[in-house]
Amino acid sequence: MTSLGASWSGSSVLLVLLFSVLVLSPTLAIHVYTHREIHGTVGSHITLSCSFWSSEWISEDISITWHFQPESSRDSITIFHYAKGQPYIDDVGTFKERMEWVGNPYNKDGSIVIHNLQYTDNGTFTCDVKNPPDIVGKSSQVTLYVFEKVPTRYGMVLGSIIGGVLLLVLLVVVIAYLIRYCWLRRQAALQRRLSAMEKGKLQRAGKDSSKRGRQAPVLYAMLDHSRSTKAVSEKKGKGGLGDSRKDKK
Repeated sequence: MTSLGASWSGSSVLLVLLFSVLVLSPTLAIHVYTHREIHGTVGSHITLSCSFWSSEWISEDISITWHFQPESSRDSITIFHYAKGQPYIDDVGTFKERMEWVGNPYNKDGSIVIHNLQYTDNGTFTCDVKNPPDIVGKSSQVTLYVFEKVPTRYGMVLGSIIGGVLLLVLLVVVIAYLIRYCWLRRQAALQRRLSAMEKGKLQRAGKDSSKRGRQAPVLYAMLDHSRSTKAVSEKKGKGGLGDSRKDKK
């Protein structure tokens, strides 16, 4: 029983170690990255970017391979291979004298350039990298579309529409703010004008009341003077009448 337990325990340890080596060890998985798709125009050139990540140092045995599957075919062909520090470019196929190696494995770059694009270049390009002992990994694919003119992508159109709408909303907000600002200024100016008019009316009313206040004593004085003059004249008239009566006696 003890021997069986020890044997089972030893087997478990071996299984765990094997699982760690095969699954968890980063040296057994290399990661390759490319664009999903790329557009080009007839007669121009385009760069097929390929980058990779490896936990191992870049060794002299690193290899980079590009495959091409035409749009109208199910078979792929090798168009480029890098090994032992030397690039090998297809010089007999459809990319003859049109391909250029621009990568640098020590910078983890396996990019190539295709010159003088043609409609027959439409298809899928696959980048595969091996860096022993880091040899297990999935290659990456990029689809090339060659046009007479590069079409405007949906994302660019949508972005332009959203940008235009936002610009229109901003313009409406600015115009509304300017209108409100001008209206408030006009109301403030009108309020100042009304206040000035009310102040002027009050000043004129005060002046009129002061004038009336000064005129009242003058009128009273004139009335008193006229009354006193009338009384004097009446007295004189009575006095003259008495003198005439005396003369008659």
